[in-house]
Amino acid sequence: MPGLAAAVDTLVAHRKAPVLIVGDYDTDGASATALAVLGLRDLGWDRVRYLVPNRFRHGYGLAPALVREILADPPALLVTVDQGTTSIEGIEQARAAGLSVVVTDHHLAGARLPPASAIVNPNLPGSAFPAHGLAGVGVLFYLLIALRAALRKGHALPDEQIALARWLDLVALGTMADLVPLERNNRILIAQGLRRIRAGECRPGVRALLAVSRCECNQVTEEDLAFRLAPRLNAAGRLDDMGLGVECLLTEDPARALDLARRLDDINRQRRELQGATEEEASRFLQDGMEEDPGQLACVLYEPDWHLGILGLVASRFKERVHRPVFALARGADGRIRGSARSIPGIHIRDLLVELDVRHPALFHQFGGHAMAAGLTLAPDVDVGEFRRHVQDVLEPYRTLCLGDREIRSDGELAVGELTRETAVALDRGGPWGSGFPKPLFDGRFVLETVDQRGERHVRVHLRDPRGGGVFAGVGFPPLPERLEPGAVSHYLFYPTINHYRGGENLELRIVAQFAPDQVELLERDKF
Repeated sequence: MPGLAAAVDTLVAHRKAPVLIVGDYDTDGASATALAVLGLRDLGWDRVRYLVPNRFRHGYGLAPALVREILADPPALLVTVDQGTTSIEGIEQARAAGLSVVVTDHHLAGARLPPASAIVNPNLPGSAFPAHGLAGVGVLFYLLIALRAALRKGHALPDEQIALARWLDLVALGTMADLVPLERNNRILIAQGLRRIRAGECRPGVRALLAVSRCECNQVTEEDLAFRLAPRLNAAGRLDDMGLGVECLLTEDPARALDLARRLDDINRQRRELQGATEEEASRFLQDGMEEDPGQLACVLYEPDWHLGILGLVASRFKERVHRPVFALARGADGRIRGSARSIPGIHIRDLLVELDVRHPALFHQFGGHAMAAGLTLAPDVDVGEFRRHVQDVLEPYRTLCLGDREIRSDGELAVGELTRETAVALDRGGPWGSGFPKPLFDGRFVLETVDQRGERHVRVHLRDPRGGGVFAGVGFPPLPERLEPGAVSHYLFYPTINHYRGGENLELRIVAQFAPDQVELLERDKF
């Protein structure tokens, strides 16, 4: 991996010096921060502390505003986790003040790299490292492995029995939360982390987060990490201070871990309420915009007073509704327009921003991200109307992709005898599933027997297989149709899973989409 040797040398040279870990305000960043503190302390660094940027006060990464605060009580070495590759100005400032800087990151580089002492990143230009999909916490895990090997070779390891694998619960959590591609390497890391969590070998904070999420340790899945634990940690970075999340993962005291997890749970409830109100308002903007210009290739949503912390969630939700890139923007405390972008398969959103920057060099103050997600800040004299026009222009080559029918790939129908609990168990064991390695989806026609429960966030139904295969419990999440009439025949996209409720293990169909039979055109079906 690029930069590993230089990073190890720099760390070893600062073993007795004060080291500051500078994280990021999402679950990947919090997991990586906790792993860095725990790992370095175990390997003999006894002067390690951490700091997480505040998204509202500092912005993203090792920003100049954050560096100015750090220099009030400077360490000898800064180690960034899950960020830093594009923090050129901040790292220049830190280096000018005499600090060494090691960057550990997985984000894509810009046109030039910062002047760090070392940059550990599997996605640097020219990298031959085969596992490009590592999350930030995965990159940090590899650095700890290399550091332990160097200490062992130099006979400087404090304990030959130091087992880095005991922190794979943190690696699994951060990797699943960041929605990185589940290539083979990441699947191994997640699978091993899940095995340890299920065996009860996990951080007290992970156990506490499972408790407030009402998940059993011995039954935890990769989906629980991504959609139950991660939102509670992310909520702190979105609305409050991610230091709460890091402390929850660091503490050795189960009672304190549970107290922190409950506080994170409360913040997450606030986040849901705020997100719901914002999405309701954004829906009106979206409807008005579509009526004015139904051929727009991207949705640019803007309201000055929206909360910056939930813009990524709003963009993600609306991207699913309109199946085209979505930008959600608001005005920050500094007066600049900031926001998040989410994209669809086939449109690399970070590359799109690069193209915009090339065509209009005065458009951005800064930007960065991945293929499917990005963050951006507009230059002070750029308004949203101008940005919207430029986005439409740069998306013109993708017109068919943005405005065409959505294609959903299915693994086909399950035979009558295959829609069983045993199939669901086999699929669960075939994981971990996720981005780039999706859980197999199946399709078929069912008769809606009953609507058992309808809530704001899900609906529970019973579906009858007209082929004589029985009646199955199903649960669906928005955007299912608001009207569900018993007796109606619909085409469903679903996957079978096991519902662990009150100690039972029952087959349940997780409904991903529902269509009228005449809405479905089967172009190709790959039998599972």
